[in-house]
Amino acid sequence: MQLKVQITITDELDEEVIHSTGWLDLASGEIHDVTYRDYDVKAHGLPAHAADYAFTSGMLSHAGKDVEFSVQVDKFSGRYSVTANELLDIKVRAAKLFAGIEGKALASEAGARNRPPRKDVH
Repeated sequence: MQLKVQITITDELDEEVIHSTGWLDLASGEIHDVTYRDYDVKAHGLPAHAADYAFTSGMLSHAGKDVEFSVQVDKFSGRYSVTANELLDIKVRAAKLFAGIEGKALASEAGARNRPPRKDVH
């Protein structure tokens, strides 16, 4: 099962901020279908290639609440993604913010599903 959520992406340059949207795959951390707003990537190149490129961030929004996170840009392929650690952090913060689920409860629930059934010894 693939679970993708739409995110907003911001490429920060010294004198310019470039906005785009994409789809974050919550299983792999890959970001697909990046669409730039008011920026022609064919004419200007990937924002990360600019001499004054600073960093890229992403934002997941739901019901007026936001989770902001760091985005990695592979300058050779042009692909956007988040690291495994960042992806876990996004999931925990999103669950807490959007659903009111505490990170410890989410982690213990995931651990319980991954443990083999307990055998009682008499």
